Amino acid sequence: MKVLVTGGAGYIGSVLVRQLLSKGHTVRVLDSLKFGGESLYDVMLHPGFEFMKGDVRVAADVEKALDGIEAIAHLAAIVGDPACKKFSDEARQTNWDAGVALFNAAENAGVKRFVFASTCSNYGKMPDPDSFVVETSELNPISLYAELKVKFEKYLLEEKKDSRMCCTALRFATVYGFSPRIRFDLTVNEFTRNAAVHGEQEIWGKQFWRPYCHVDDLARSVVLALESPESKVRANVFNVGNTEENYNKGMIIDEVCKIVPNTKVIYVDSSEDPRDYRVNFDKIRNELGFSITKKVPDGIKEVYALLRTGIVTDPFDQKFRNT
Repeated sequence: MKVLVTGGAGYIGSVLVRQLLSKGHTVRVLDSLKFGGESLYDVMLHPGFEFMKGDVRVAADVEKALDGIEAIAHLAAIVGDPACKKFSDEARQTNWDAGVALFNAAENAGVKRFVFASTCSNYGKMPDPDSFVVETSELNPISLYAELKVKFEKYLLEEKKDSRMCCTALRFATVYGFSPRIRFDLTVNEFTRNAAVHGEQEIWGKQFWRPYCHVDDLARSVVLALESPESKVRANVFNVGNTEENYNKGMIIDEVCKIVPNTKVIYVDSSEDPRDYRVNFDKIRNELGFSITKKVPDGIKEVYALLRTGIVTDPFDQKFRNT
């Protein structure tokens, strides 16, 4: 397929681009390079790769990017609760307005597949702390980021369920691990960095649960959704991760301490983070055959090894975060 990846220079997008190319697909990236283009340097000369600098909010950029495209992996967004709170107007424009415009333009252009990168943050806070949420559980977005993801999911899967395009929403678990556009403002990566550099980590609200999934596996789920039979993925939604990879913050830092020696942990009682959910991932495993290849300790080892090389001269640099 000829696949358009919006946000292809990003943390997940840059990994997805390489996976698509390795499977023989032709890839075009549309990205505004808000965080630079270094993550794509080594694929620029690949014969199956094309880059377009542009903004999903600009109709002319989208129209140009859609020429000849058969499938879209829509990752372009203002990502995460802090970034959406800080850049709320840009988030609404990018995560909602531009998404709808992209969908309509793609439909008119005859694109066949549309895979949307959504989030498990849509679940917000579980009513029953001992339960696991599934795809049919009530959505309870408690941030602008999740509100916009839920809104676009409903647009795709309800309002546009009879579209000529085959649309799929993937609710990603919290991401971690090495990427060509490395981020250190994600829980696993951040805890590992702080332990490796400063030798300590404060933990606010160690009791809060969340599922985690390596960036390689989240990218693989997009490839899988694009390649799966239409009957299995049309107007469908899948949680992406592994049920055994639900952790609270206390468990994450315990895993970090096993790998980064002599880490001092400072626990702070907190009820500030209302996001608290454990997620079941049986559906994507049973219906699409998806399984993860890495677990949280693997991601910690990757990030720790990266930092120990010294190749990242300042892991606290602004370029390694979204806010």
